[in-house]
Amino acid sequence: MHANFDHEHRSIASRVDGYLALEGYGVLGDGRAIALSGADGSIDWWCVPNLDSPALFDRLLDADAGGRFSITPVEPFTVSRRYRDDSNVLETIFTTAQGRAMLTESLNSGTAGRLPWAELARRIDGIEGEIDFRIEMRPGRRGDTASPYRSRVGTHDVFHVADVLGLLLHSEGVVLERSDDGATGQIVVRAGERHTLAIVAGADEPLVVPPIAEIDARIDLSDREWRDWAKRVTCPGKQREGFVRSALALKLLLYSPSGAIAAAGTTSLPERIGGDKNYDYRYAWVRDAGYVIRAFLAAGLQAEAKAALAWLLNRLEAHGACVCFTLGGDRVPEVAEIDAPGWRNSRPVVKGNLATDQVQHGVYGDIFETAAQFVACGNILDPRSAETLSHLADRCADAWRRKDAGIWELPEEEHYTMSKISCWQALARAVELADQGQLPTTCRDRWARERDRIEAWIGDNCWSEEKRAYTFYPGTDRLDASLALAVRFGFDGADRLRDTLAAIDRELGRGPYHYRYSGAAAEEGCFLACTFWMAEARAALGEVDAAETIVGDLVAALDRGVGVWTEMADPHTGAFLGNMPQGLTHLAHVLALDAIGTARDAGPLAKQPLPGDVI
Repeated sequence: MHANFDHEHRSIASRVDGYLALEGYGVLGDGRAIALSGADGSIDWWCVPNLDSPALFDRLLDADAGGRFSITPVEPFTVSRRYRDDSNVLETIFTTAQGRAMLTESLNSGTAGRLPWAELARRIDGIEGEIDFRIEMRPGRRGDTASPYRSRVGTHDVFHVADVLGLLLHSEGVVLERSDDGATGQIVVRAGERHTLAIVAGADEPLVVPPIAEIDARIDLSDREWRDWAKRVTCPGKQREGFVRSALALKLLLYSPSGAIAAAGTTSLPERIGGDKNYDYRYAWVRDAGYVIRAFLAAGLQAEAKAALAWLLNRLEAHGACVCFTLGGDRVPEVAEIDAPGWRNSRPVVKGNLATDQVQHGVYGDIFETAAQFVACGNILDPRSAETLSHLADRCADAWRRKDAGIWELPEEEHYTMSKISCWQALARAVELADQGQLPTTCRDRWARERDRIEAWIGDNCWSEEKRAYTFYPGTDRLDASLALAVRFGFDGADRLRDTLAAIDRELGRGPYHYRYSGAAAEEGCFLACTFWMAEARAALGEVDAAETIVGDLVAALDRGVGVWTEMADPHTGAFLGNMPQGLTHLAHVLALDAIGTARDAGPLAKQPLPGDVI
């Protein structure tokens, strides 16, 4: 029923200056929020009640004063951990000189899906001998803007942090000392014994007090719900286990109250230790949402894809071609700094994001590619959505000549090649949708003429004979790894694209990884999605063996935790960097495996048509 425990070592549970390596975390989720569980038994991140709420536990960003909920062996231990098969329920086995015990963790759901309250459940089962565990639950202080306290309500001790209130519940035999700062205790777990601890919490709402036995039972109920969902995932090719694991990671980022898809579940995890490229990714980017929708469609998850597409189209109708939105659909607030030292002392720690007001032409390509993929699965656009898309196509036809911040949201606006290709992609898909009767045809011919103008402009300005590659932008010899996506979009045929991929490998490749663009090595780690994009591009060009090698090498390099990945990795050490779980990384993995499986299923003699090919 379950996968083997195959990550048994001490290092992922070891702290440096109080901080775990990012690969030492597993992620729990309930469709509304996520929690990061460290390999040493400490929940170091949990925003309550929503994924973008202030953190109840924030040790991830403040090792000394941050909030945590830890269940950790007192004696030295080794650890092995894994997710249950096809599930986001996490199991950790602790081994000491005296015994072995298993910690099973879940952000619980019910038979009807997400619970109307937040329920974090942690079960300890004794396996052999006995283990002495230290228990600590300490709410965070929101960068010293809130002071936790407790109150006595009936027979219950309630903890409060600003608008959040919660209960720490437990089974008989667990004895805790409680104070305004939280609760502490110690418990011996012997072979055959079971103890369950849980937090039930909410914000500005009445608090349910479930019996601890019901909470414990919901761990296994949640596991069944995850496995039932995973059964619906379709996967071409042979890599189903990895495909499903990435699909499960993406499902954690789908905010069920609205259908929005968060870019990641954390804020301010650095792209380089000690660097200042620390961002809040707990928002919904049009680019990431569009790619995740495509991944859901590739996995046969029509309901999730439809919900996310409807949310995205509604936001674009309300706000225009903005880059990102809150999970509730509003404009993202301006950046504000939080008084915390940051993971491994990497400042700043922030909330909010500046990307909202950037000009990014990639928005047009992302939304039109998403709509085209939705229609290609046999679905139909409604008249209101069709009108919204038509207006966006008109704006794209006018806007493409402007400089923008590009896919990488850089402060220097340029005529980024990938942005021009995205505009070409948007108008190419708009024409195709109009020809299929999905969009009104009033402006169809104008879209086609602008599409061809963009293609000619790129050919005249962005190709370098010296590099044998499309460059980052006109007038530079710098390269951009995101140009691998041009293969997916069907731009310009195969020869120049193959040459561009080769140039990217030469200049931006580092072992199994790739940097985003020329010069990035001085600022950050390697961007994991770029390597998966390279694999997807090779598969689409018919180089399936090469694509499989690229994916296999990267997945092997990332095999350091439980299968939840960050945005970046240090190519020298393999250490994870950036926010997690990173939707763009996991969806790029899904789409690479989909491209490989589709190519394999088509057979070695079949030519794989690019999206823009005439067949």
